[in-house]
Amino acid sequence: MTVSYTLKVANSHFGGFSKLLFRWKGSIYKLLYKEFIVFVVLYMALSLVYRYLLSEEQKRLYTKLAQYCNRSTDLIPISFVLGFYVTLIVNRWWAQYTSIPLPDQLMCVISSNVHGKDERGRILRRTLVRYANLSAVLILRSVSTRVLKRFPTMDHVVEAGFMTQDERKKFESLHSDFNKYWVPCVWFTNLAAQARRDGRVRDDVALRLLMDELNLYRAKCSMLFHYDWISIPLVYTQVVTIAVYSFFAFCLIGRQFLEPLEPGQEGELDMYVPLSTLLQFFFYAGWLKVAEQIINPFGEDDDDFETNKLIDRNLQVSLLSVDDMYQNLPPVAKDKYWNESVAQPPYTMATAAETLKPSFLGSTFDMRMCEDPEQSQPLEALPSSPRLHTPLLSRFLAAASPALSLKGLGRGGRAPPHPRRPRADSGSPSARSSRLEDPEAVAAIEEEEDVEEEDSQASEPLVPGSLLRAPQLPGASGAPKRELPLIQVKAPSSESLGTDRQDAAEL
Repeated sequence: MTVSYTLKVANSHFGGFSKLLFRWKGSIYKLLYKEFIVFVVLYMALSLVYRYLLSEEQKRLYTKLAQYCNRSTDLIPISFVLGFYVTLIVNRWWAQYTSIPLPDQLMCVISSNVHGKDERGRILRRTLVRYANLSAVLILRSVSTRVLKRFPTMDHVVEAGFMTQDERKKFESLHSDFNKYWVPCVWFTNLAAQARRDGRVRDDVALRLLMDELNLYRAKCSMLFHYDWISIPLVYTQVVTIAVYSFFAFCLIGRQFLEPLEPGQEGELDMYVPLSTLLQFFFYAGWLKVAEQIINPFGEDDDDFETNKLIDRNLQVSLLSVDDMYQNLPPVAKDKYWNESVAQPPYTMATAAETLKPSFLGSTFDMRMCEDPEQSQPLEALPSSPRLHTPLLSRFLAAASPALSLKGLGRGGRAPPHPRRPRADSGSPSARSSRLEDPEAVAAIEEEEDVEEEDSQASEPLVPGSLLRAPQLPGASGAPKRELPLIQVKAPSSESLGTDRQDAAEL
């Protein structure tokens, strides 16, 4: 029987686990006491032999041997090997429990999709769920010693009501060298298909749902078979067992009390009972015994699975759900909170304090905000500021052509004047148009450079060789639209360049 102590540790209190230390059934004391007694007897025997039966020369030789054994214990990685092994065993143990087939989902699907209140409908539902339970019994007989002791032969299975005599003949007539736990599942599928043809299962969607749930049920039966077939590699179990036994074999010799080799040398404290060594044996050997107990949870240990109880429960619950509970519904009525907007079940006096605790609404619900009301006002959208580019950055962004803008010239005579190549409207493409393939982007960049050049001409001195076009007044022309002053730069002629060089030489 599984040892359950969940209620004892429902609430944490002072010395909560201490009460569990004095239980015998399922305890480490019951599991380990024989090995512990053997270890203590061997340790005391070696101690008595060393103290009273060995000569001085033999004691000196034994002392060297004990020191060697004590150093050798550090070379065995017992914590790593044993810890990893037990972790693997525990994970496998829980996975095997979750693989035990339970008919709860399948019986709900059968009860809701296999119709008929007559005798034929009742027989169909009960037979379907019985086939599912029969498959579980057959696989559990193959892996669990408790179930095999309960149903040692197929006659016991027939006598228990999981199989009829005709079904047994059909079962035994199928010759196979392998486990035949899957045969009732095939019977289930054929019977469900027949019920679909008879109209007991009303559509293909319901039949598909029955097949899906049965496949999940059969998959769990298959997993139990594979867990029983494929064990943890024997070499790993042997390595762990040898590591633990050899470790404590060295401890039997190396942890003994030793007299000093030299006459004036200070000896160790004579502990007749090696408490630390016994505790180490209790922990490590107990760890190994835990793995030994749960490596196959389908045995008869105290904490092994109660498979016989599971068989009884599954059969009783499944038959009840598909037979007595089929369309046996209580009358539908208004609930207690029909006229209430918020349903609040009552509390007892023992749980009344829980109503004083506020509900959890989120981790930021109680966060304090800034008390300044201006910080909580919505921020209006700011007008978009014009994009600013330096002349050098504009040339890089625009993949500049050999033409130079006036803004690139040094202000205050810091750079010599350079002629700007005029924009030609001829058919020959410029360097910029050859680098930028998008005409809209080229036009936007040129327009931006024109605006920047016009703004800079108002503050920069005139460049020699340039001509200014006078602005047209609104009254002088008939155009209703005011034109901005334009600046055109002509390429300097050779005469003007010679004059500029002469003036520069005179200076």
